[in-house]
Amino acid sequence: MIGNMKSRIFYAVCFVAVFCVEVLIGVYVRDAFVRPYLGDVLVVVLIHFFVRVFIPRGVPLLPLYVFLFACLVEVSQAFHLADTLAIENPVARVVLGSMFDWKDIACYASGCLLCFAGERLAAKKPGLL
Repeated sequence: MIGNMKSRIFYAVCFVAVFCVEVLIGVYVRDAFVRPYLGDVLVVVLIHFFVRVFIPRGVPLLPLYVFLFACLVEVSQAFHLADTLAIENPVARVVLGSMFDWKDIACYASGCLLCFAGERLAAKKPGLL
């Protein structure tokens, strides 16, 4: 029980840290690499940490599930889901995105591979979390 709480706190702190980095990138960075690519790598890491706050253990394929979710969101952009649903909320439109790009999927895969590697490392070192 204490281990679960320790893990939840760890994942919550990681979530807040990555969220802050994502906000800083979104607000201040206007370049051709960090914002479009690193931001997409980090967004799946952010989602992974968020889920882990609530489910700290027992989902070994979570990085794969996060990747599939990110791909679903990306594919929805190919069909202009935000426009089709007439979503006006600017935050919802940013989350859903507006343009499909295969490079985004590659970035999501990279981020999920980082999560998978982190999960494997944590599994090999039981006292880590």
